[in-house]
Amino acid sequence: AASHGHCFVGTTKQGIVAIVQSKGNKNCHVILRGGTRSGPNYDAAHVAETKEQLEKAKLPANIMIDCSHGNSNKDHNRQPIVAAEIATQIRNGEENIIGVMIESHIKAGKQSLTDMAKLQYGVSITDACIDLDMTEHVLSNLAGAKKVQMGRA
Repeated sequence: AASHGHCFVGTTKQGIVAIVQSKGNKNCHVILRGGTRSGPNYDAAHVAETKEQLEKAKLPANIMIDCSHGNSNKDHNRQPIVAAEIATQIRNGEENIIGVMIESHIKAGKQSLTDMAKLQYGVSITDACIDLDMTEHVLSNLAGAKKVQMGRA
């Protein structure tokens, strides 16, 4: 649906309610996030199934994978494991994975807004995140996988 134009109620740049028309986005993609009932869906079998369904529907087989949320069972410490599996798929030639989503912040974990005086600088107040050092490691591994895939290792 996102690849086709739509008309909907929205606001203009001036903040006025209006009927807005979009042209659609030919570069749309599917995000595999996993789920509480269905479980993680970042493995090669789920990627292949998603690719097949998109091609059958004559849609671009562009797949982004969320390393967090249902794919990590909302455990930020599992994000590097998910990303490593994605890197293996890319290294093995999977070209339909166009990107990943990672919950990342300066420091690992998350904190609650219940006591403003106890907030720690650099710790997320929304979803639990991996820290910058781990983010660098994860992204380096993914970049290395892409280089192998492209024959530049």
